[in-house]
Amino acid sequence: MVLLAAAVCTKSGKPLLSRQFVEMTRTRIECLLAAFPKLMNVGKQHTFVETDSIRYVYQPLERLYMVLLTTKNSNILEDLETLRLFSRVIPEYCRTMDEGEISDHCFELLFAFDEIVALGYRENVNLTQIRTFTEMDSHEERVFRAVRETQEREAKAEMRRKAKELQQVRRDAERSGRKAPSYGGFGGASIASSAGLIKDTFEPEKPRMAPAPARASGPNKALKLGSRGKEVENFVDKLKSEGENIIMPVTGKKQSDTSKALPPPINTESVHLRVEEKVSLACGRDGGLQNMEVTGIITLRISDDKNSRVRLHLANNDKKGAQLQTHPNVDKKLFSSECVIGLKNAEKSFPLNNDVGVLKWRVQTTDEALIPLTINCWPSESSTGCDVNIEYELHEENLELKDVAIAIPLPSGVGAPVIGDVDGEYRHDSRRNILVWSFPVIDADNKTGSMEFSIAGQTSDFFPISVSFVSTNNLCDIQVLNVTAVDGDSQVKFSTETSFVTDKYEIL
Repeated sequence: MVLLAAAVCTKSGKPLLSRQFVEMTRTRIECLLAAFPKLMNVGKQHTFVETDSIRYVYQPLERLYMVLLTTKNSNILEDLETLRLFSRVIPEYCRTMDEGEISDHCFELLFAFDEIVALGYRENVNLTQIRTFTEMDSHEERVFRAVRETQEREAKAEMRRKAKELQQVRRDAERSGRKAPSYGGFGGASIASSAGLIKDTFEPEKPRMAPAPARASGPNKALKLGSRGKEVENFVDKLKSEGENIIMPVTGKKQSDTSKALPPPINTESVHLRVEEKVSLACGRDGGLQNMEVTGIITLRISDDKNSRVRLHLANNDKKGAQLQTHPNVDKKLFSSECVIGLKNAEKSFPLNNDVGVLKWRVQTTDEALIPLTINCWPSESSTGCDVNIEYELHEENLELKDVAIAIPLPSGVGAPVIGDVDGEYRHDSRRNILVWSFPVIDADNKTGSMEFSIAGQTSDFFPISVSFVSTNNLCDIQVLNVTAVDGDSQVKFSTETSFVTDKYEIL
């Protein structure tokens, strides 16, 4: 047979997608498809229509048509078999049969069409082979990616190690400068040479700067480079911009990734507080909480020297048994008696333009009553595969979960699932073989929801299910009420951002 073109068009003959396998102009194919609806006999069931030179072999797809244009001397049985394969390919990439969905996945469909027909002749392929060919999975590529990721991890680990060395040099030099004229073994030359070593290691294109000559005595000039720490700060800022977690020299706090989950506030005050929580959870598919861990931290950042001597008044409404731990420089007696965070030495001030972790907490439990969002998945085998019912329930009604995504694994090589009743939205990712069930918001007004779908497979194919969400309310309900100055107890204006995100949330 000679297949001229394969097209998806509307019932009025408007082409949405067309792939020509022989030389044909755009005008020619548009004219042929425009004439196609006029050739069909109303009220009669056929699978093809003919003109003097062209045969149209077609199949209805809801409001669309899958049409093959062939010559009249082609084998009609082979044409029909090819048409069925084309019709099965489209649901692999399109969730619904409408114009928008076809347009969104036009390139994936064209690549799949090219695997079915080459130069007008049918290739001996099936649906599984087409999926494999279009994915273009390569063992060599996976090996290359694994090697590259290993090299990147090693390079980043070396960068972090060098950054910590420079920060340690800076801390030691500052302590030595405050206590005594001697440097304790660190002079300006050693600091400069350490900074030069890092620059030469990770920025080879820049010329290496000659180290400053070491001074025999006197802390007034030799320590200037280390005290300013511009090389260290620039290097650490570069690591932060690449998403690395850096231990800050003032507090030893590890920068959290949860701040990436929610956009930072547009307007912040000179006293800015971040209340961040992460949850890691693992549940069994048949029920039962295997482990749940919630970690939280309050981070203080001050950008104005006038407000550097402050105290934080907290409201601790936690009922989940969180274990609290303050920073070593925080007055623990004041916190225990009045739930106020202030420095031990009231004459000292918080560092400027640094994120200082002043309080952190941790909850670890196997109590199912503390699960914020439960997911129940019930797959049952049927004669055609599996019928899956999945539902969620929000137990913490004070939470407002945003951008909720529930990822359900699907068996490979069986096509798209048939969706029944569903709350919210869903998306079938055929590349990763997952079904993503999503909600913009889950709160007390829509605390429960469910979805049903059918697909070929076994009951164990739909696990583990992973869940992700973000929230502007924290789980343990620990908040900052107000901020006051140490002198005079006057109110200080401050801004707060709160985030509660998932680190790993799975139903195994």
